[in-house]
Amino acid sequence: MDFTFTEEQLAAAEAARGVFAGVAPDAVPSPALTTGAVAEGFDRELWDRLAGADLLSLLLGEEYGGAGLDAIALCLVLRESAKVLARVPLLEHSAALAAVQRYGAAELRDRLAARAGRGELVLTVAASGRTGHDPAELAVTARRDGDTWVLDGVQTAVPWVYGADLVVVPARTEADRIVLALVAPEGEGGTAGAAEVGGGVAVAEQVSTSGERLGELRLESARVAGRDVVVAEGAWEWLHELLVTGTCALALGIGERVLRMTSEYAGKREQFGYPIATFQAVAVQAADRYIDLRAMEATLWQAAWRIASGAAGALPAAGDVAVAKIWAAEGVRRVVQTAQHLHGGFGADTEYALHRYHAWAKQIELALGGAGAHEEALGDLLAAHPLG
Repeated sequence: MDFTFTEEQLAAAEAARGVFAGVAPDAVPSPALTTGAVAEGFDRELWDRLAGADLLSLLLGEEYGGAGLDAIALCLVLRESAKVLARVPLLEHSAALAAVQRYGAAELRDRLAARAGRGELVLTVAASGRTGHDPAELAVTARRDGDTWVLDGVQTAVPWVYGADLVVVPARTEADRIVLALVAPEGEGGTAGAAEVGGGVAVAEQVSTSGERLGELRLESARVAGRDVVVAEGAWEWLHELLVTGTCALALGIGERVLRMTSEYAGKREQFGYPIATFQAVAVQAADRYIDLRAMEATLWQAAWRIASGAAGALPAAGDVAVAKIWAAEGVRRVVQTAQHLHGGFGADTEYALHRYHAWAKQIELALGGAGAHEEALGDLLAAHPLG
């Protein structure tokens, strides 16, 4: 295992820093002061800039106009996006597109990949299950009916569904296999040029902790053309692992930005004639949070490397992903809580950005399972694959 980034990966991170340089974390109303969602949809102007910088096609092969990079490059870009609270479906879109390229039929890849890589189609993923606490692949059933698939079930908290052209929905078949169906929200399949849907497809608005619009996707005998369903074995497991790892990258970016904000504040805020950063109690707390970030970083790159390389290990890659999410969930929570404590009352000021980072951190901590859920998953893996 070599954690030295390649020139191409570093170039992707540098391009991301350039795109995100002008993004203001407080460009939308504060979630603390807003009843409902802070905005109707995601930041389309930023989305277009990402497309122009070829950052939406990082994981696509060159035949589809992509850079042919890997999960590590994506996580480097996601870390930069989180530092400015970028309001775009970069993780979900990139992961869904990578799964279609890796597991989808040639006809589906040819029809979607290039357009999605240019940002002309927006993809998201329904990965939270019916309640947010149950496996997503159990929330929807799929049965074959001639040339179509019929879907029934509910997926909660679908991110960026308002504005997305297609939602990748995991569903369990009668044969106990998992397929990925590409569904157009509210049944408007013609808009995206895919997912010819019939039957009941509806979205009910939900609002996240961070104030963003989510959607409860309801499927009642929804029909999806067979050409828009990925049936390859392992597609959902791989997509889910990439989504969870990407969430860890977002947590790392938020944690790094928040610790920097805290350092800058503690260096200027004085008590008894001295900056509070010189007080031992403050320095020790900040040092502990720095250790959290370094552990979050090490476990993130381990998980991303396993996904990117396909290398074997004592446990399946899901084990490294679970460890990364445990550290990300607990670490980002501790970082923002310490930041609020060291900022004092100023940390709760709605004209200061820290409370926004706190809200995003809480959302990411629990997204796709909190630390407890992944500790349980890790325990199951250890029981199934005894070490030594």
